[in-house]
Amino acid sequence: MKKKIFINWILPELLLLALFAVLFAALPKEKKMEYNKLTPEEKRVIIDKGTEMPFSGKYVDYHEDGTYTCKRCGAVLFKSKDKFDSNCGWPSFDDAIPGAIKKVPDPDGIRTEIECAKCGAHLGHVFYGEGLTPKDTRYCVNSISMNFMPVKDDPLDTGYFAGGCFWGVEYEYQQLKGVKSVRVGYMGGHTANPTYEEVCSGKTGHYETAEVVFNPEEVSYEDVAKYFFEIHDPTQADGQGPDIGEQYHSVLFFKNDEQKKIAEKLIDILKNKGFKVVTKVIKEGKFWEAEAYHQDYYEKTGKQPYCHVFTKRF
Repeated sequence: MKKKIFINWILPELLLLALFAVLFAALPKEKKMEYNKLTPEEKRVIIDKGTEMPFSGKYVDYHEDGTYTCKRCGAVLFKSKDKFDSNCGWPSFDDAIPGAIKKVPDPDGIRTEIECAKCGAHLGHVFYGEGLTPKDTRYCVNSISMNFMPVKDDPLDTGYFAGGCFWGVEYEYQQLKGVKSVRVGYMGGHTANPTYEEVCSGKTGHYETAEVVFNPEEVSYEDVAKYFFEIHDPTQADGQGPDIGEQYHSVLFFKNDEQKKIAEKLIDILKNKGFKVVTKVIKEGKFWEAEAYHQDYYEKTGKQPYCHVFTKRF
């Protein structure tokens, strides 16, 4: 009798476990990331965290326009416009593609190591406070850890959009497929390297702006611009939501005639639909990156945008 009770009790449990096993086996497995094959010397630096000899790397004295990518996985790391001669013996950059670099304490307890955020490849180290450029940052990178993509082969494009508090614009663009990176800053003013406080004073003429880097093979500039008109209110003239002031005005910055025509076409479509669009269309100027605490603000704080909500308009 006891044996029968035990069987009646255990059998449903075993069936349930078997069902879970079948369901688990049917789940899609995460695809293992495929990496480029490395030479022994590349492995010594990229995997085993070695260092190439100073002044020996291919990109130490290299000044072509383009993009530097991770040799192991191909992720975009640096732009040539951020490269400078530091005379340290290794390629130096004072900025990186947002989200591309992971910073970890070096085992020596002194330096900060930099890795590819996508695959963990060892790149080099980052240093601050040397005063070599206005950004006061030096990403010191092993040439052997990178490949170079000339401008003609670089598929990425950039757009600049101001639509109120740049925290919300950044957050919304980070959700759009095809966007590779977003960073926030200031554009359109007359003061060099403005601070957040100076911009908020209204005396510099800058707008809080998001720099959106996207792949045109995945999302067109027109769709990126359409998205801009749908993540903020292009009819509000004095700011955006509760944020009032010139720095919060709606502005689309164009870099060429094609972008300008697209912006004007989209505005005409919205006006024909009855929207009283006040968005300014202005030739892009110098983009000044905002302070570090503004970058990825909502990701860092865990909060949600308070005046940016996607609203279908097209």
